[in-house]
Amino acid sequence: MCSRALLAQVVLSILLFQLCVPSVAIADEVRIAVAANFVSTLRKIVAGFERETGHTAVVSSGSSGKLYAQIKHGAPFDVFFSADVARPKLLEEEGLAVGGSRITYAVGRLTLWSASPDVVKADGRSTLSGPIEHLAMANPKTAPYGAAARQTLQILGLWNQVRDRIVQGENIGQTFQFVFSQNAQLGFVALSQVLDVSINGSGSRWDVPTHLYQPLNQQAVLLVNGQTSEAAHALLEYVQGAKSRAIIERCGYGVD
Repeated sequence: MCSRALLAQVVLSILLFQLCVPSVAIADEVRIAVAANFVSTLRKIVAGFERETGHTAVVSSGSSGKLYAQIKHGAPFDVFFSADVARPKLLEEEGLAVGGSRITYAVGRLTLWSASPDVVKADGRSTLSGPIEHLAMANPKTAPYGAAARQTLQILGLWNQVRDRIVQGENIGQTFQFVFSQNAQLGFVALSQVLDVSINGSGSRWDVPTHLYQPLNQQAVLLVNGQTSEAAHALLEYVQGAKSRAIIERCGYGVD
């Protein structure tokens, strides 16, 4: 009888202890697919996210089109940060992303950049119509920044003039490397890449007026693989917070 009373007392003590001790959230991992133009900015955001939440993030980058294709073929990503609206919307329509989860996390800016000073003039049109050996741009079929570059050249009436001198990168990251290594004299890249601390605005550039290309609204979406992931939900919320928005603006993007 005494042993039963003692056992009951022990069980009661354990229950009271569990009620008094606050529950500790279990750390989770989020697998992120991110457009190449945003990977450097996202890593800055992820550093704060991991520190503040205890979650971890695995980041993979590429062109939006290539990442979209990988997701369609079963790549196990939880969240997709695209450089456009079209692909996250398609994933929603195709049942591969959670309906209503899309957010516009940044508005991109296109710039014509050379790693050398004085190559790109204040008048971008005169630079583009001048003697150019190689002009770099991302593949317009898979990279939104490449599509914006083509639109710019078409509106300026220069597409046919320069198309034979274009060096095409698979994504905006590879395009930037072409210009940075001076394998291309100049190229259309993301403003955020030129403002990165590793470049710090060096070289010469012409920020392309936004009326020359479709708005580069960049959207993220929660993928079906990540719908039960606490870390995936937490990341999308964190990206919309004041700290993340300040980083995004500082890195050369607009915020919606």
